[in-house]
Amino acid sequence: MPRFCGNCGAQMADTATACPKCGTAAAAGGAPAGAAQPAAPAAAGGLSENAACGLAYVTIIPAIIFLVMEPYNRNKNIKFHAFQCLGLAVAAIAFSMIMIIPILGWIIGILGHLTVFVLWIVCLIKAFSGSRFKLPIIGDFAEKQANA
Repeated sequence: MPRFCGNCGAQMADTATACPKCGTAAAAGGAPAGAAQPAAPAAAGGLSENAACGLAYVTIIPAIIFLVMEPYNRNKNIKFHAFQCLGLAVAAIAFSMIMIIPILGWIIGILGHLTVFVLWIVCLIKAFSGSRFKLPIIGDFAEKQANA
């Protein structure tokens, strides 16, 4: 299973002893993809990586801030969670627009909003714990945008 660098978030080979991107030494055995990672230390008065990833899901405002503000916009893991949050927000808006259609639109919209809410809670919990929960379509988009 692929591993990710604890420093920059780059994907590493199973046998790699150092990150190919930033050169940081890999931990013995490393962490497989999707596994809980230990909390990254806070960067000079900033948030830890896990806290920033989790906060990215609390409305779209922190997600946008993390995509613009240094040093968070250089971390691929934080960018992934921020883009995935924005994707969930777009899905919620789309379901709101579907609810304009009487009866069938109301049913689809309500079920869609419930689905988005449950996925948002799962993503929020996973992000604060240090692992990724990649959504089927939105996650692919987020991964592509974050170059993760």
